[in-house]
Amino acid sequence: MSDNLLKSPHSEPSLDNGDVSRRKRVLIGCTGSVAAIKTAMIGADLLRQGVDVRIILTESARHFFRRDDFEPREGVFTDEDEWGMWKGRGDPVLHIDLAKWADLFLVAPLDANTLAKLAQGLCDNLLTCVARAWDPKKPLVFCPAMNTQMWDHPLTSTHISALQSWGYRLVPCVTKTLMCGDTGLGAMAEPGTIVGAVAEILGTL
Repeated sequence: MSDNLLKSPHSEPSLDNGDVSRRKRVLIGCTGSVAAIKTAMIGADLLRQGVDVRIILTESARHFFRRDDFEPREGVFTDEDEWGMWKGRGDPVLHIDLAKWADLFLVAPLDANTLAKLAQGLCDNLLTCVARAWDPKKPLVFCPAMNTQMWDHPLTSTHISALQSWGYRLVPCVTKTLMCGDTGLGAMAEPGTIVGAVAEILGTL
């Protein structure tokens, strides 16, 4: 059942992570920043490069990203899927299946709320449960996105340092005019920069 769950028209039939001939797999975590409007573009760019992609949406991310924004729609998961798929022993445990399926976990955008959760080890939704179950030997890439005043809070650097201390890789945010009208550091890196960073890492796997 979990095999079918994670297949798409782009997927190889096998979910065996030992099959070196299969396509690389990237799981994208999308959180509640307005930069979530760019997540589908990142996923589409990776698909064009021959990468299998799945996307996790937090509840806040759904304000900016709809399932219809990405094809295949079946490759987009929410908290409802986590609880709806499991009824008893033998049913899929989605956060475990996704963590095992992916070669690389990309969180883009990573908002201040989820950054704090990851740094503290909280697992209260599908995305954070995947992060808690993530194999530390596999790459996790994160792309912060938040207002400049939130970025400048001392906790932000503390939380980013915690993630980096576990080997997670930062794609730094950039300075630009934000959606609120402020200009400053805190905007998510451009999709091309993020895709380039992911492609470089995948090339080493």
